[in-house]
Amino acid sequence: MNVLFLDQFSDLGGAQQCLLDLLPALRHKGWSARAAVPGDGPLISLMRELAVPVDPIRCGPYSSGRKSFRDAWQIGSDFGPLARTIRELAVSTDAHLLYVNGPRLLPSAAWAARRRWPVLFHCHNHLSRPAAWLAGRAIQYAQATVIACCRHAVEPLSDHIPPPDLHLVDNGVAASPSPLRRRTESDSIKIGMLGRISPEKGQAEFLQAARRLSRALPRCSFRIAGRPLFNDPAAKAYRRSLDDLAAGLPVEFVGWRDDVTDFLGDLDLLVVPSAREPGAPRVVLEAFAAGVPVAAFPTGGIPEIVIDGVTGFLVSPPTPAALAERILELLLRQPHRLQAAARAAHETWRSRFTLEIYRERILAIMAATATRKRSPEKLVAAAHAS
Repeated sequence: MNVLFLDQFSDLGGAQQCLLDLLPALRHKGWSARAAVPGDGPLISLMRELAVPVDPIRCGPYSSGRKSFRDAWQIGSDFGPLARTIRELAVSTDAHLLYVNGPRLLPSAAWAARRRWPVLFHCHNHLSRPAAWLAGRAIQYAQATVIACCRHAVEPLSDHIPPPDLHLVDNGVAASPSPLRRRTESDSIKIGMLGRISPEKGQAEFLQAARRLSRALPRCSFRIAGRPLFNDPAAKAYRRSLDDLAAGLPVEFVGWRDDVTDFLGDLDLLVVPSAREPGAPRVVLEAFAAGVPVAAFPTGGIPEIVIDGVTGFLVSPPTPAALAERILELLLRQPHRLQAAARAAHETWRSRFTLEIYRERILAIMAATATRKRSPEKLVAAAHAS
């Protein structure tokens, strides 16, 4: 089977990592992959290392978050040329399936596919209402199959997708080579967070909690891994503001880390203080695999993967004060619960979140989508509705 993968970014985020995790399984199955992405980010070189040819497409750049009138005009201008490019690539590669890894490409991909190519949309993030409306129309028009990483991500699209066409598939992550870390009473306590540097990911809240923790537990040190992505000027300004919040604290900004398991393996606790988590963050699953306990705000899809008090700890209300209080309670009065949660989370990863389980489920859905017969009557009705 020949698969044309379409991604809206060439920077590396969670959606792009999910795609990279999937590609080796296609080769093992004997399928052919080709990709089309905008920009010149690291995703392109990593795909080529996996022997996946990459073609350039035009998609943006657009503002992150709420779109401006200028963005709307640019999106409209890009629609036709992008659809033609996708159609030409599908023809030249003799594609059997268009795999759309981001909502910005979905309308053009749906229009390019018409009745000729099946479309699979992988939904990684909760969409705003306007974006969900546009994506929903495209899904209906293409009679697309939809994979969602969690219920929260797909909730805005639920009215547009017939139940047989929607599949909830947990993200999967590779096994960690690091053993479970065992801390002694004399060890320093290392608390960290890892993810894209942006306000919704909660680095500011983490540092505010760290200041409270540092006063109560001088043996604590803190690490923040990540960087601003997608060339977002606001995220870069936010990163600079974190230096002020970190002043005088034993905190280290370590930048982007490819060696995620090594970073996690050196922590006693991973904190995920996302204020507006759009999906189910991979870093939680990576901590599960590494046997590192997790404390997180119950936002987005996080409550779908973290069971409070069992596989991790959900902090409510989602404030720096509550986060610091919960961490102090665990470290000072209930340290045994941290290790028990880490062990339970690791077992949950083995039964639900491995890379092998993820690949097997995605490949099965891809195969079924590529061979599914679409209804001409529904296509006509969707075209008139548009």
